Amino acid sequence: MDIREVLNKRILVLDGAMGTMIQRHTLTEEDFRKGWFENHPSPLKGNNDLLSLTRPDIIEEIHRLYYEAGADIAETNTFSGTTIAQADYGLEAAVYDINFHSAQIARKVADEFTAKEPNKPRFVAGSIGPTNRTASISPDVNDPGYRAVTFDDLVVAYTQQVEALMDGGVDLLLVETVFDTLNAKAALFAIDEVFEKRGVKIPIMVSGTITDASGRTLTGQTAEAFLISISHLPLLSVGFNCALGASMMRPYLQVLAKNAPFAVSAHPNAGLPNEFGKYDETAEMMAAQIKEFLDENLINIIGGCCGTTPDHIRAIANLAKNYQPRQIDLNY
Repeated sequence: MDIREVLNKRILVLDGAMGTMIQRHTLTEEDFRKGWFENHPSPLKGNNDLLSLTRPDIIEEIHRLYYEAGADIAETNTFSGTTIAQADYGLEAAVYDINFHSAQIARKVADEFTAKEPNKPRFVAGSIGPTNRTASISPDVNDPGYRAVTFDDLVVAYTQQVEALMDGGVDLLLVETVFDTLNAKAALFAIDEVFEKRGVKIPIMVSGTITDASGRTLTGQTAEAFLISISHLPLLSVGFNCALGASMMRPYLQVLAKNAPFAVSAHPNAGLPNEFGKYDETAEMMAAQIKEFLDENLINIIGGCCGTTPDHIRAIANLAKNYQPRQIDLNY
């Protein structure tokens, strides 16, 4: 079933945090090497994308828990699945396998749930993170003109990731946690080129991140400027995720809901991190804040980012089923 058909009927629920769930497991260096990288010279612990290869059982279980909690869309375990991000570990050569196998794991679980509940099809979103470099800002305060990555570098890296995700069977692509719109535009350019080369198009979601109370992305864009910058493609949705909790995200979603010709998505953190970097907001606390999004008819897709668990997604899903989605023409 086309996701646009479903979006016209109800609010869709995105899954919650992958990293938060991985941290529940007491993993060792061996878990990140098993069967694939036994002799790799660099430490790999913490490179969570590798678990799709070395501990696929964990990633499969996490997808299953989120679908059971009511998620309609699961994100692949590929947030750092580019050669640029994996270069920190010397694992550029593993990028295709990371993305392909991550997509296949999520696809397998999605198909299981769809077969059991045909009236509630499950979808897989290929997660495309921002990389750990920015094309718009110099990392060297003494050399403002310097860039650690170029637009063309990003296009090459994103092209490899997109091809592998599509080969693995994703239903849509999610360019997420966008802090630099130039990076996102490189991802969108790469996606468009892959679509043209293959003669196939799948829906695209884009989700930016407002980094603080200034209401701007890291590179200085307002919510409206961010929307304008990425509206050259017929997206499935535009939204915001990460950085802020739900209550702080609301004014920026209002801007999107008023101006976006696309569906609007949100997957906020479970509040702001405490002094230990943990997220204290319970499922009930988060759902109470998200109810305001729903009461104002701001969104079409809702989920969770850092600190969220299947409990948070269950509370959100139970709430969202009582509301109609924001009306939008998705027949483009």
